[in-house]
Amino acid sequence: CRQGVIEFLLINHPLDCPICDQAGECSLQEYSVQHGNGGSRFLEQKVKKPKNVSVGPRVRLDDERCIMCSRCIRFSREVVEDDCLGFTDRGSHTVLAVNPGKELANNYSLNTVDICPVGALTSEDFRFQMRVWFLKETESICTSCGRGCNVTMGAREGKLYRMTPRENNDVNSTWMCDSGRLDFHYLNSESRLTDPMIKDGETHKATDWPEAIRRAGEGLLKYKGEQLAIVASGRMTNEEMFMVRKLAEALECKTIDIVARNGEADEFLVAADKNPNTNGAIEILKVRKPGSKLANLRRKIDDGVVKAVLVLGENLIKAGFEEATLKKLKFLCSSHILANPTAQLSDVVLPGTASEEKRGSMINVTGRLQRLNQAAQPPANAMEDWEILKELNQ
Repeated sequence: CRQGVIEFLLINHPLDCPICDQAGECSLQEYSVQHGNGGSRFLEQKVKKPKNVSVGPRVRLDDERCIMCSRCIRFSREVVEDDCLGFTDRGSHTVLAVNPGKELANNYSLNTVDICPVGALTSEDFRFQMRVWFLKETESICTSCGRGCNVTMGAREGKLYRMTPRENNDVNSTWMCDSGRLDFHYLNSESRLTDPMIKDGETHKATDWPEAIRRAGEGLLKYKGEQLAIVASGRMTNEEMFMVRKLAEALECKTIDIVARNGEADEFLVAADKNPNTNGAIEILKVRKPGSKLANLRRKIDDGVVKAVLVLGENLIKAGFEEATLKKLKFLCSSHILANPTAQLSDVVLPGTASEEKRGSMINVTGRLQRLNQAAQPPANAMEDWEILKELNQ
C-alpha cells in the first residue's frame, strides 16, 4: 500500500533533487528510499505547474513539487489565523495558491517552510545558501525577545546560516516568529568591532587586550561609589551578570541598571519584553525596575556627580543619552559587538560577542531557566563578555 502511494506521489513530482533546497531533509526522499520502486512505470508527460512563485516577502513556491498535504494551509488558518493559502483547480492540475488580494506575509510565515515535507515552500533567506548536510546543528534559544524560543542553529565553518524552531511544548511548541528567526545577520555586519581600541586624541587606535584592560582598569579605579555607574544589558547571560555584580562590589559602585526594551506583543509567541534576560537582571543584579535609574544617571552626569561609566553591550545614545552628556564624563568604557555612537565617544572600546557566539543561561519571561549554546565563531580578536569581566575583576 505504501509502495503504491509513493508511486502515485512521484507520478508528476519533478525529479530535481540535486537542485532542490529540501534535499537532505526531504520526507519524500526518505519514504521513496524505504517504500518506493526502483524505477518508474509512468511513461506520459508530467503535468507542468507554476514554478519559482513569490507567495510572500520571505517564502517562495514551486507548485510542481507540492504533494497537496495542506499543512501550510492548515497552519496559516488554524494556528496563526491568517487564512491566505488554498488549493485551486482539480485532479492532477490542483495547485497551491495565495488567496486573491492576500499574501503569506504574517510574522510566522517561515514555519510553513519547516512543515513542508518537500521543497515546495522554501525560504527566500536560506535558499541556495548551503546544503543542509554540511551544517553543524547546535541546540540553543532565540534572544530576540523574552520568550526564549528553543531553536536549532545551523552553521558551517563558524558561520551561522539559519535558525529553525526546536520542539519545547512548555515554551514555543514547534514554532517561532520570522523576526526572531532572521535576527542573526548582524553577526556578519561590516560594523563589527574586531579589535580593542583606545582613544588617541579625537580618534581611536587598535591595541592589544592587555593594554586595553589595563587602561580600562586604571580609568575605573580612579572613581568609586557615587562617582561610578555601570550600565549592563538585558541581553547578557546570567553568568556575565554575576561577573558584573562582582565587579560592582569591587569598585563599590552603587548605580547599576540595564536598558529596558519594550515593544508590541502578539497573542502567540512574541513577548512585549525585547530583552531575553530581564528576569536574570532582576535576580542577579537586583534591578527592581529595569531602566528606572537611567534618567537619574543622566542628571548625575550633567551635574558632575558621576564621572565614569562602564557600558556593557548597550548604545547609550540610542537609550536616550545626549552626546553632550556623555562628553562630560571623565572616563567612558564600552563593550559592544558593533560600532556605534557610544563607542565613538568611549575612551576604551572592547569588542564583545553576540548571543549566538557564546554559552551561558538566561531566564525567560515565564521564569524558565534555559541554556544558551555557541553556534558561530566571533571575530578573531573579539572576546566573550565573561572573559572581559573576568579580566576587569582582576
